[in-house]
Amino acid sequence: MASLAPAPAPLYEDPVHAGPTDPVVQYDGRQWWMFYTQRRSDVSAPGVAWVHGTAIGVATSTDGRDWLYRGVLDSLPFEPGTNTFWAPEIVRAPDGVFHMYVSYIRGVPDRWEGHDRRILHYTSGDLWHWVHAGPVALSSRRVIDACVHPLPDGSGWRMWYKDEAHGSHTWAADSADLYDWRVRGPVLEHRPHEGPNVFALDGRYWMVVDCWDGQDVFRSTDLDDWTPAGRILDGSGTREDDQGVGHHADVVAGPDAAWIFYFTHPGRDPQSPDSDGPAQRRSVVQLARLTSQSDRLLLDRDTVPFHALPCPTSAPGP
Repeated sequence: MASLAPAPAPLYEDPVHAGPTDPVVQYDGRQWWMFYTQRRSDVSAPGVAWVHGTAIGVATSTDGRDWLYRGVLDSLPFEPGTNTFWAPEIVRAPDGVFHMYVSYIRGVPDRWEGHDRRILHYTSGDLWHWVHAGPVALSSRRVIDACVHPLPDGSGWRMWYKDEAHGSHTWAADSADLYDWRVRGPVLEHRPHEGPNVFALDGRYWMVVDCWDGQDVFRSTDLDDWTPAGRILDGSGTREDDQGVGHHADVVAGPDAAWIFYFTHPGRDPQSPDSDGPAQRRSVVQLARLTSQSDRLLLDRDTVPFHALPCPTSAPGP
């Protein structure tokens, strides 16, 4: 009988640097894998160097509830030195090959501005050993936060990403084979944002984007035209360690509901947004349940009657 106990809060904490952000969750047929930006929240460094020089952390779970830290991916570097990896996105192709699209910055900058951001492509057969397939040519050299979903007609895939050179808006590109991408242009330009994530639920497509004060929601029937559909994760939960705004999310969708993985800064004081230090930098991964009602998403991150995550059998779609 499935457990109806609430999901743990927090769902996951990184045991090395206490800074898991930008989670993505993937199933390999036997267990769940969580990949995330391993921010160095405990490091004393100039400026914003603590959010650079980051590796991709890995945790695994048999049910999506209890997670075991497994280390970091050591097969991603393709040039010498300590470099920065952010916000992985992973999809599984019909031939069983996993494809990762990860944001990359050379070195360990101590400022946000002044350096390129690119999205790199890797492939793997086991989610642990990755082969570099090259950079993805997109609309600028300041792009991060890829999200990939199959197209409704089965002709290929669409990638959404943040283009910081074009207003920090969401742009899109299409591919027939997950290797060569053709830029389509801007998708969402309502205000600056990041971390687009697209999923199918209840006969429609949904997109959530991180606006830093919560997540804006959009809906679509064809992945082309997007209609505003409210906001989520912009308030405070009541469970222990689940306070604050929910950031950069990934969604695992089932037939009747979806599970959204996101991160929060539980020690951040909203009255002092510029405060800094390990307590304010610390992040945790949280889990909430999504259902749709009419033209909106309903989010429950306080009770979350939890059972094992739905194991995907094919690419989702309406």
